[in-house]
Amino acid sequence: MLEKIQGVVLKTRDYGETHKIVTIFSKKLGKLSAIAKGAKKPKSRMAAVTQPFIYAEFLMYVNKGLSTIQQAEIIDSFRSIREDIVKTAYAAYLVELTDKLMDDKKPDIFIFEQFFQTMQWIDKEEDAQIPLMMFELKLYQKGGFAPTVACCSHCKTTTPPFAFSIQEAGLLCSSCRSMDPQAVELPKGVAKLLSIFATVELQQVTSISVKESNKRLLRELLDHYYDYYGGYYLKSRKFLQQLDLLK
Repeated sequence: MLEKIQGVVLKTRDYGETHKIVTIFSKKLGKLSAIAKGAKKPKSRMAAVTQPFIYAEFLMYVNKGLSTIQQAEIIDSFRSIREDIVKTAYAAYLVELTDKLMDDKKPDIFIFEQFFQTMQWIDKEEDAQIPLMMFELKLYQKGGFAPTVACCSHCKTTTPPFAFSIQEAGLLCSSCRSMDPQAVELPKGVAKLLSIFATVELQQVTSISVKESNKRLLRELLDHYYDYYGGYYLKSRKFLQQLDLLK
């Protein structure tokens, strides 16, 4: 079936001497892979439009297996991301995480919109650490392994103070704290931040102000949580850590 879709290129890989297989994330069809014939040729019209992070309109034959791109036109190249190594690192983490956790051809309008808004934030703003964490928590909900952050994961109380337990997959109140001796005590207000991150859409946010120490703590907790439940190695996270962004 011939379809016209708009989507972001998550990744590409070579196919034969002159072609590429392109993985696209779209609102209409979700994540899908398609062959772009001749895209490795320098003078091919497909060469530019099949680069990672490109947002484009694709005309393609959609098949049960590998689809085929007939035509494509760039809508937004996210130029600022391409010209800044820090923004590139953020975007690489975003697209790799999305690629790992989203199933093929199972569209989710909400997740796509949050993904795209995060891409736009990275492109326009200087610091994307909080938007990334907001998206991660929503993606974990989609994947079925999100931590409980609105209340105690055991007794369901909403009364602070809280600790964060990887073992118990979320918050533990002071009464349930003994269930996990390794749980990390959360500074005042941090548990509320986690709840906000998990529920508030990025489009509702105009500015974000979080203490650097709390950012580092939240980043560390989410990294350990993903390592425990996520199941996929992320090369892009190592790149970010090397840039000292996720420490």
